[in-house]
Amino acid sequence: MSLTILVAPSGFKESLSAEEAANCIEKGVLRACPSAEVLKVPMVDGGEGFTKALVAITGGSLHELTVTGPLGEPVASHFGFLGGQSERTAVIEMAAAAGLRLVPRDRRNPCLTTSYGVGELIRAALDAGARRILLGCGDSGINDGGAGMAAALGVKLLDRKGKPLAPGGAALASLARIDISGRDPRLAEVRIDAAVNWHNVLLGARGVARVFGPQKGATPEQVELLAAAMETYAAAIETATGIAVGDVAGAGASGGLGAAVMGLLGGALHPRYDIVMRYLDLDSMIARADLVITAEGSLDGQTPFGKVPAEVGHRAKEAGRPVIALAGTIGKGVTLNFEHGIDAFASILKAPCTLDDAINAAPKLLVRAAEDAVRMVRVGMLLNERGLAA
Repeated sequence: MSLTILVAPSGFKESLSAEEAANCIEKGVLRACPSAEVLKVPMVDGGEGFTKALVAITGGSLHELTVTGPLGEPVASHFGFLGGQSERTAVIEMAAAAGLRLVPRDRRNPCLTTSYGVGELIRAALDAGARRILLGCGDSGINDGGAGMAAALGVKLLDRKGKPLAPGGAALASLARIDISGRDPRLAEVRIDAAVNWHNVLLGARGVARVFGPQKGATPEQVELLAAAMETYAAAIETATGIAVGDVAGAGASGGLGAAVMGLLGGALHPRYDIVMRYLDLDSMIARADLVITAEGSLDGQTPFGKVPAEVGHRAKEAGRPVIALAGTIGKGVTLNFEHGIDAFASILKAPCTLDDAINAAPKLLVRAAEDAVRMVRVGMLLNERGLAA
Protein backbone atom coordinates (compact mmCIF):
# COMPACT_ATOMS: atom_id res chain seq x y z
CA MET A 1 0.00 0.00 0.00
CA SER A 2 1.39 3.37 -1.02
CA LEU A 3 0.04 6.37 0.87
CA THR A 4 0.97 10.02 0.95
CA ILE A 5 -0.20 11.47 4.24
CA LEU A 6 -0.17 15.15 5.12
CA VAL A 7 0.29 15.89 8.83
CA ALA A 8 -0.98 19.39 9.68
CA PRO A 9 -1.56 19.75 13.43
CA SER A 10 -1.84 22.65 15.79
CA GLY A 11 0.10 22.59 19.03
CA PHE A 12 -1.30 21.10 22.22
CA LYS A 13 -1.48 23.92 24.78
CA GLU A 14 1.08 23.65 27.58
CA SER A 15 2.33 20.38 26.15
CA LEU A 16 3.44 20.12 22.50
CA SER A 17 4.33 22.73 19.92
CA ALA A 18 2.86 22.31 16.43
CA GLU A 19 6.24 21.06 15.21
CA GLU A 20 6.52 18.53 18.05
CA ALA A 21 2.97 17.33 17.41
CA ALA A 22 3.75 16.87 13.70
CA ASN A 23 6.84 14.81 14.54
CA CYS A 24 4.84 12.59 16.92
CA ILE A 25 2.14 11.95 14.33
CA GLU A 26 4.75 11.18 11.69
CA LYS A 27 6.32 8.61 14.00
CA GLY A 28 2.97 6.91 14.55
CA VAL A 29 2.11 6.95 10.84
CA LEU A 30 5.38 5.24 9.93
CA ARG A 31 4.90 2.58 12.59
CA ALA A 32 1.61 1.63 10.96
CA CYS A 33 2.71 2.15 7.37
CA PRO A 34 6.51 2.26 6.91
CA SER A 35 6.18 2.83 3.17
CA ALA A 36 4.06 5.98 3.55
CA GLU A 37 5.32 9.32 2.34
CA VAL A 38 4.72 11.82 5.16
CA LEU A 39 4.38 15.54 4.42
CA LYS A 40 4.43 17.89 7.40
CA VAL A 41 3.02 21.38 7.78
CA PRO A 42 2.96 22.35 11.48
CA MET A 43 0.11 24.83 11.74
CA VAL A 44 0.73 28.09 13.57
CA ASP A 45 -2.29 30.32 14.04
CA GLY A 46 -0.87 33.36 15.79
CA GLY A 47 -0.38 31.64 19.13
CA GLU A 48 2.64 29.86 20.58
CA GLY A 49 5.31 29.14 17.98
CA PHE A 50 4.11 31.83 15.55
CA THR A 51 7.27 33.94 15.72
CA LYS A 52 9.81 31.14 15.54
CA ALA A 53 7.93 29.41 12.71
CA LEU A 54 7.73 32.49 10.50
CA VAL A 55 11.33 33.45 11.24
CA ALA A 56 12.47 29.94 10.27
CA ILE A 57 10.35 29.82 7.10
CA THR A 58 11.62 33.20 5.85
CA GLY A 59 15.22 32.88 7.03
CA GLY A 60 14.83 35.77 9.46
CA SER A 61 16.35 36.53 12.85
CA LEU A 62 15.22 35.94 16.42
CA HIS A 63 15.80 38.39 19.26
CA GLU A 64 15.55 37.40 22.93
CA LEU A 65 14.74 39.74 25.79
CA THR A 66 13.06 39.89 29.20
CA VAL A 67 9.64 41.52 29.56
CA THR A 68 6.87 41.84 32.11
CA GLY A 69 4.86 38.62 32.22
CA PRO A 70 1.12 38.29 32.73
CA LEU A 71 1.55 38.14 36.52
CA GLY A 72 3.70 41.26 36.57
CA GLU A 73 6.91 39.28 37.01
CA PRO A 74 9.86 39.18 34.55
CA VAL A 75 9.71 36.44 31.90
CA ALA A 76 12.07 35.40 29.11
CA SER A 77 10.54 36.34 25.77
CA HIS A 78 11.40 37.00 22.14
CA PHE A 79 10.42 38.66 18.89
CA GLY A 80 11.79 38.27 15.38
CA PHE A 81 12.35 39.90 12.03
CA LEU A 82 11.20 38.20 8.85
CA GLY A 83 13.79 37.53 6.19
CA GLY A 84 13.41 38.44 2.53
CA GLN A 85 10.96 41.31 3.07
CA SER A 86 10.96 44.63 1.22
CA GLU A 87 10.28 46.47 4.49
CA ARG A 88 11.73 45.65 7.90
CA THR A 89 8.98 43.47 9.36
CA ALA A 90 8.96 42.42 13.00
CA VAL A 91 6.95 39.39 14.00
CA ILE A 92 5.61 39.12 17.54
CA GLU A 93 3.38 36.57 19.25
CA MET A 94 1.49 37.96 22.21
CA ALA A 95 1.71 34.54 23.89
CA ALA A 96 5.45 35.06 24.34
CA ALA A 97 4.69 37.79 26.88
CA ALA A 98 1.13 37.13 28.08
CA GLY A 99 0.39 33.51 27.17
CA LEU A 100 -1.60 31.07 29.29
CA ARG A 101 1.44 28.84 29.73
CA LEU A 102 3.12 31.71 31.62
CA VAL A 103 0.41 31.60 34.30
CA PRO A 104 0.66 28.61 36.69
CA ARG A 105 -2.69 26.85 37.02
CA ASP A 106 -2.96 27.73 40.72
CA ARG A 107 -2.53 31.46 39.93
CA ARG A 108 -4.93 31.83 37.02
CA ASN A 109 -7.14 34.86 37.47
CA PRO A 110 -7.86 36.87 34.31
CA CYS A 111 -9.13 39.72 36.47
CA LEU A 112 -5.49 40.41 37.36
CA THR A 113 -3.27 39.26 34.47
CA THR A 114 -1.80 41.89 32.16
CA SER A 115 -0.68 42.31 28.56
CA TYR A 116 1.93 44.92 29.50
CA GLY A 117 4.78 42.72 28.22
CA VAL A 118 3.24 42.65 24.74
CA GLY A 119 3.64 46.41 24.59
CA GLU A 120 7.25 46.00 25.69
CA LEU A 121 7.83 43.60 22.79
CA ILE A 122 6.35 46.12 20.36
CA ARG A 123 8.51 48.86 21.83
CA ALA A 124 11.62 46.70 21.48
CA ALA A 125 10.74 46.00 17.84
CA LEU A 126 10.36 49.73 17.20
CA ASP A 127 13.72 50.35 18.87
CA ALA A 128 15.23 47.78 16.49
CA GLY A 129 13.93 49.64 13.44
CA ALA A 130 10.66 47.86 12.59
CA ARG A 131 8.62 49.51 9.85
CA ARG A 132 5.87 46.92 9.99
CA ILE A 133 4.74 44.73 12.90
CA LEU A 134 3.05 41.39 12.37
CA LEU A 135 1.33 40.54 15.67
CA GLY A 136 0.07 37.02 16.31
CA CYS A 137 -2.86 36.78 18.69
CA GLY A 138 -3.61 33.45 20.36
CA ASP A 139 -3.07 31.24 23.43
CA SER A 140 -3.51 34.20 25.77
CA GLY A 141 -3.66 34.16 29.55
CA ILE A 142 -5.21 37.59 29.88
CA ASN A 143 -8.56 39.38 29.69
CA ASP A 144 -7.45 43.00 29.98
CA GLY A 145 -8.51 44.09 26.51
CA GLY A 146 -4.93 44.92 25.63
CA ALA A 147 -4.97 47.77 28.15
CA GLY A 148 -1.60 46.72 29.57
CA MET A 149 -0.08 46.61 26.09
CA ALA A 150 -1.38 50.11 25.38
CA ALA A 151 -0.07 51.41 28.72
CA ALA A 152 3.43 50.12 27.90
CA LEU A 153 3.27 52.25 24.75
CA GLY A 154 2.32 55.47 26.48
CA VAL A 155 -1.49 55.32 26.56
CA LYS A 156 -2.88 56.43 29.93
CA LEU A 157 -5.91 54.66 31.39
CA LEU A 158 -7.24 56.77 34.24
CA ASP A 159 -9.86 56.44 36.97
CA ARG A 160 -12.24 59.19 38.15
CA LYS A 161 -9.48 60.79 40.23
CA GLY A 162 -7.13 60.87 37.26
CA LYS A 163 -4.93 58.10 38.62
CA PRO A 164 -3.59 55.24 36.45
CA LEU A 165 -5.51 52.00 36.73
CA ALA A 166 -4.01 48.90 38.30
CA PRO A 167 -3.13 46.07 35.89
CA GLY A 168 -5.72 43.51 34.87
CA GLY A 169 -9.15 43.29 33.30
CA ALA A 170 -11.15 43.87 36.47
CA ALA A 171 -9.59 47.32 36.99
CA LEU A 172 -11.18 48.48 33.74
CA ALA A 173 -14.50 48.63 35.59
CA SER A 174 -13.10 51.80 37.21
CA LEU A 175 -11.93 53.33 33.92
CA ALA A 176 -13.13 56.92 33.49
CA ARG A 177 -10.92 58.24 30.69
CA ILE A 178 -8.25 57.23 28.17
CA ASP A 179 -5.53 59.74 27.31
CA ILE A 180 -3.64 58.93 24.08
CA SER A 181 -1.59 62.14 23.98
CA GLY A 182 1.50 60.36 25.27
CA ARG A 183 1.27 57.38 22.92
CA ASP A 184 4.60 56.40 21.34
CA PRO A 185 4.76 58.63 18.22
CA ARG A 186 6.51 55.90 16.25
CA LEU A 187 3.23 53.97 16.13
CA ALA A 188 1.95 56.50 13.60
CA GLU A 189 4.82 55.60 11.28
CA VAL A 190 4.53 51.80 11.27
CA ARG A 191 1.91 49.40 10.03
CA ILE A 192 0.58 46.94 12.60
CA ASP A 193 -1.17 43.88 11.18
CA ALA A 194 -2.68 41.59 13.80
CA ALA A 195 -3.54 37.98 12.97
CA VAL A 196 -6.69 37.26 14.99
CA ASN A 197 -9.47 34.75 15.35
CA TRP A 198 -12.11 36.49 13.27
CA HIS A 199 -14.92 34.91 15.31
CA ASN A 200 -13.91 36.58 18.57
CA VAL A 201 -15.75 39.76 19.55
CA LEU A 202 -15.25 41.92 22.63
CA LEU A 203 -18.79 42.28 23.96
CA GLY A 204 -22.10 40.46 24.15
CA ALA A 205 -23.20 36.88 24.70
CA ARG A 206 -20.22 35.61 22.71
CA GLY A 207 -17.89 38.26 24.04
CA VAL A 208 -14.39 37.34 25.09
CA ALA A 209 -15.04 37.30 28.85
CA ARG A 210 -17.98 34.92 28.61
CA VAL A 211 -16.51 32.54 26.03
CA PHE A 212 -12.89 32.38 27.17
CA GLY A 213 -12.84 33.75 30.71
CA PRO A 214 -13.61 30.34 32.30
CA GLN A 215 -10.79 28.72 30.32
CA LYS A 216 -8.39 31.19 31.93
CA GLY A 217 -9.59 30.53 35.46
CA ALA A 218 -12.46 33.00 35.88
CA THR A 219 -15.34 32.08 38.20
CA PRO A 220 -18.91 32.83 37.03
CA GLU A 221 -18.87 36.00 39.15
CA GLN A 222 -15.55 37.08 37.65
CA VAL A 223 -16.86 36.44 34.14
CA GLU A 224 -19.67 38.92 34.69
CA LEU A 225 -17.27 41.43 36.26
CA LEU A 226 -14.96 41.17 33.26
CA ALA A 227 -17.83 41.42 30.80
CA ALA A 228 -19.01 44.64 32.44
CA ALA A 229 -15.44 45.98 32.53
CA MET A 230 -15.10 45.36 28.78
CA GLU A 231 -18.29 47.38 28.21
CA THR A 232 -16.77 50.31 30.12
CA TYR A 233 -13.49 49.91 28.26
CA ALA A 234 -15.11 49.86 24.79
CA ALA A 235 -17.07 53.03 25.62
CA ALA A 236 -13.89 54.80 26.76
CA ILE A 237 -12.01 53.80 23.60
CA GLU A 238 -14.81 55.20 21.43
CA THR A 239 -14.87 58.45 23.42
CA ALA A 240 -11.10 58.87 23.15
CA THR A 241 -10.62 57.86 19.51
CA GLY A 242 -14.01 57.71 17.83
CA ILE A 243 -13.44 54.03 17.06
CA ALA A 244 -16.18 51.55 18.04
CA VAL A 245 -14.67 48.17 18.94
CA GLY A 246 -17.44 46.37 20.79
CA ASP A 247 -18.76 44.11 18.05
CA VAL A 248 -15.93 44.27 15.51
CA ALA A 249 -14.80 40.88 14.21
CA GLY A 250 -11.52 39.92 15.86
CA ALA A 251 -11.60 42.66 18.52
CA GLY A 252 -12.10 40.04 21.22
CA ALA A 253 -9.02 38.05 20.18
CA SER A 254 -6.52 37.25 22.93
CA GLY A 255 -8.51 38.55 25.83
CA GLY A 256 -9.60 41.62 23.89
CA LEU A 257 -6.10 42.53 22.68
CA GLY A 258 -7.55 43.05 19.21
CA ALA A 259 -9.65 45.93 20.53
CA ALA A 260 -6.54 47.80 21.70
CA VAL A 261 -4.62 47.09 18.49
CA MET A 262 -7.42 48.58 16.45
CA GLY A 263 -8.73 51.24 18.81
CA LEU A 264 -5.62 52.48 20.61
CA LEU A 265 -2.60 51.61 18.45
CA GLY A 266 -4.04 52.32 14.99
CA GLY A 267 -3.45 48.78 13.75
CA ALA A 268 -5.50 46.56 11.45
CA LEU A 269 -7.09 43.20 12.29
CA HIS A 270 -6.96 40.30 9.83
CA PRO A 271 -8.38 36.77 9.89
CA ARG A 272 -5.37 34.86 11.14
CA TYR A 273 -5.27 32.32 8.32
CA ASP A 274 -5.18 35.14 5.76
CA ILE A 275 -1.85 36.05 7.35
CA VAL A 276 -0.50 32.58 8.10
CA MET A 277 -1.23 31.08 4.70
CA ARG A 278 1.03 33.64 3.03
CA TYR A 279 3.94 31.77 4.59
CA LEU A 280 2.72 28.15 4.85
CA ASP A 281 2.48 25.87 1.82
CA LEU A 282 -0.63 24.04 3.03
CA ASP A 283 -2.80 23.98 -0.09
CA SER A 284 -0.12 22.58 -2.39
CA MET A 285 0.68 19.92 0.22
CA ILE A 286 -2.99 18.96 0.46
CA ALA A 287 -3.06 18.52 -3.32
CA ARG A 288 -0.22 15.97 -3.06
CA ALA A 289 -1.79 13.96 -0.22
CA ASP A 290 -4.13 10.97 -0.16
CA LEU A 291 -5.07 11.56 3.49
CA VAL A 292 -4.79 14.50 5.89
CA ILE A 293 -4.26 14.16 9.63
CA THR A 294 -4.71 17.22 11.83
CA ALA A 295 -4.70 17.57 15.60
CA GLU A 296 -5.28 19.93 18.50
CA GLY A 297 -5.48 19.75 22.28
CA SER A 298 -9.28 19.93 22.31
CA LEU A 299 -11.90 19.18 19.67
CA ASP A 300 -15.43 20.40 20.39
CA GLY A 301 -18.22 22.67 19.22
CA GLN A 302 -15.89 25.68 19.32
CA THR A 303 -13.43 24.14 16.85
CA PRO A 304 -15.26 25.39 13.70
CA PHE A 305 -14.91 28.95 14.99
CA GLY A 306 -11.39 29.62 13.79
CA LYS A 307 -9.44 26.62 15.15
CA VAL A 308 -6.76 24.79 13.15
CA PRO A 309 -8.56 21.43 12.55
CA ALA A 310 -11.56 23.17 10.98
CA GLU A 311 -9.35 25.35 8.76
CA VAL A 312 -7.37 22.30 7.62
CA GLY A 313 -10.61 20.35 7.14
CA HIS A 314 -12.19 23.11 5.07
CA ARG A 315 -9.20 23.38 2.74
CA ALA A 316 -8.84 19.60 2.44
CA LYS A 317 -12.52 19.23 1.55
CA GLU A 318 -12.15 21.75 -1.26
CA ALA A 319 -9.48 19.45 -2.66
CA GLY A 320 -11.53 16.29 -2.04
CA ARG A 321 -9.19 14.82 0.58
CA PRO A 322 -10.35 12.88 3.67
CA VAL A 323 -9.41 14.25 7.09
CA ILE A 324 -8.80 12.61 10.46
CA ALA A 325 -8.52 14.79 13.58
CA LEU A 326 -6.74 13.67 16.74
CA ALA A 327 -7.35 15.50 20.00
CA GLY A 328 -6.40 15.43 23.64
CA THR A 329 -10.02 15.78 24.68
CA ILE A 330 -13.33 15.44 22.84
CA GLY A 331 -15.88 17.95 24.07
CA LYS A 332 -19.49 19.01 23.77
CA GLY A 333 -20.76 19.67 20.25
CA VAL A 334 -17.87 17.86 18.58
CA THR A 335 -20.07 16.35 15.84
CA LEU A 336 -20.46 19.86 14.39
CA ASN A 337 -17.00 19.30 12.94
CA PHE A 338 -18.41 16.77 10.47
CA GLU A 339 -19.93 19.79 8.71
CA HIS A 340 -16.54 21.49 8.52
CA GLY A 341 -14.34 19.01 6.71
CA ILE A 342 -13.49 16.52 9.48
CA ASP A 343 -14.40 12.97 8.43
CA ALA A 344 -13.35 11.16 11.61
CA PHE A 345 -11.90 12.07 14.99
CA ALA A 346 -10.45 10.32 18.01
CA SER A 347 -9.08 11.18 21.42
CA ILE A 348 -5.47 10.31 22.12
CA LEU A 349 -6.43 9.40 25.71
CA LYS A 350 -7.01 5.68 26.23
CA ALA A 351 -7.85 5.69 29.94
CA PRO A 352 -8.86 8.20 32.64
CA CYS A 353 -5.91 10.23 33.96
CA THR A 354 -5.07 13.56 35.54
CA LEU A 355 -4.38 16.64 33.45
CA ASP A 356 -0.74 16.63 34.54
CA ASP A 357 -0.37 12.98 33.51
CA ALA A 358 -1.99 13.69 30.14
CA ILE A 359 0.32 16.63 29.48
CA ASN A 360 3.42 14.66 30.44
CA ALA A 361 2.42 11.65 28.36
CA ALA A 362 1.17 13.63 25.34
CA PRO A 363 4.06 12.71 23.00
CA LYS A 364 3.65 8.98 23.60
CA LEU A 365 -0.16 9.20 23.45
CA LEU A 366 -0.13 11.12 20.17
CA VAL A 367 2.27 8.67 18.54
CA ARG A 368 0.05 5.77 19.53
CA ALA A 369 -3.15 7.50 18.40
CA ALA A 370 -1.65 8.27 14.98
CA GLU A 371 -0.51 4.67 14.62
CA ASP A 372 -3.98 3.38 15.56
CA ALA A 373 -5.68 5.74 13.10
CA VAL A 374 -3.50 4.71 10.17
CA ARG A 375 -3.89 1.02 10.99
CA MET A 376 -7.65 1.56 10.75
CA VAL A 377 -7.16 3.28 7.40
CA ARG A 378 -5.17 0.31 6.17
CA VAL A 379 -7.99 -2.05 7.18
CA GLY A 380 -10.35 0.07 5.10
CA MET A 381 -7.96 -0.11 2.15
CA LEU A 382 -7.84 -3.90 2.40
CA LEU A 383 -11.63 -4.09 2.42
CA ASN A 384 -11.74 -1.79 -0.59
CA GLU A 385 -9.34 -4.04 -2.47
CA ARG A 386 -11.70 -6.94 -1.85
CA GLY A 387 -14.68 -4.89 -2.97
CA LEU A 388 -16.23 -4.90 0.51
CA ALA A 389 -15.87 -1.24 1.46
CA ALA A 390 -19.02 0.88 1.62
